[in-house]
Amino acid sequence: MVASLDNVRGLTLAMSSSAFIGSSFVIKKIGLKKAGDSGVRAGSGGHSYLYEPLWWLGMTTMILGEIANFAAYAFAPAILVTPLGALSIIFSAVLAHFILKERLHMFGIVGCILCVVGSVGIVLHAPKEREIDSMEEIWHLATRPGFIVYSCVTVVGVLFLIFWAVKRAGHRKMLVYIAICSLMGSLTVISVKAVAIALKLSFSESNQFIYVQTWFFIFVVIICCVVQLNYLNKALDSFNTAVVSPVYYVMFTSLTILANMIMYKDWVSQNATQIATQLCGFVTIVAGTFLLHKTNTSNTDSNGRSTPPPPPPPPANQLCLEE
Repeated sequence: MVASLDNVRGLTLAMSSSAFIGSSFVIKKIGLKKAGDSGVRAGSGGHSYLYEPLWWLGMTTMILGEIANFAAYAFAPAILVTPLGALSIIFSAVLAHFILKERLHMFGIVGCILCVVGSVGIVLHAPKEREIDSMEEIWHLATRPGFIVYSCVTVVGVLFLIFWAVKRAGHRKMLVYIAICSLMGSLTVISVKAVAIALKLSFSESNQFIYVQTWFFIFVVIICCVVQLNYLNKALDSFNTAVVSPVYYVMFTSLTILANMIMYKDWVSQNATQIATQLCGFVTIVAGTFLLHKTNTSNTDSNGRSTPPPPPPPPANQLCLEE
């Protein structure tokens, strides 16, 4: 592929997006900790973090990252932009290591690398996006039986996790919170893409906001983002940031690619080699996720929850007195 000015702009925006989003995880975690010290923790259902300036700083940073990511798709193809989302894991893990003192041992680092490699492998070998000419065409794709089934399964799954699994295992199993965020995230990306296409078509051809379907997708974006934000806060408040970030990225990316393949049926144009490569990438992601869960970090328990450091040893004179 020949590099163009638009591609350079898109890649710059995508890398900036990863830096902002990766940093936002750590900033929001600091805000959540401060809010938890003076009120009910987010992991226990509290919303005291809404009064914490650091949390809002992290939220603003994440919004800037999402805006940059949204703009990147306007300049560069998705096959160049999407894999760079993995850089947010590196930013988050490095900042968490130095600022939050949430260390990852060697196996954790290898797990992160496997997650990134597997995700990049899937995205790089994913089929190219199809050209869309109108909002009516998007609505036609969204109302096909395959995507309707996926949407219904996703909504039912999220409701089951919220009203049953969270009450039973939400505080102990990180994947419950992340599964809710990822499932809703796949619908968010579909809707965001529809709104982005509507904006692009409105600027270049005809106004797409006269259609009810456009406003329906905007409504879906708002609902999904609110749900994602709520349960992502719970996950960050209850578990290690260095583990939450890569696992969330892996699950979110996998479900997003699945949703796009179902809606746009891009797999029809793929050959056996491309499909096999994507399967290998998925297996790599599973291996990386397994390592991340089994890594014994210096400041987490067996469930990935942050734990305080061990108390310092007593001074030497105290030991002598005890003897």
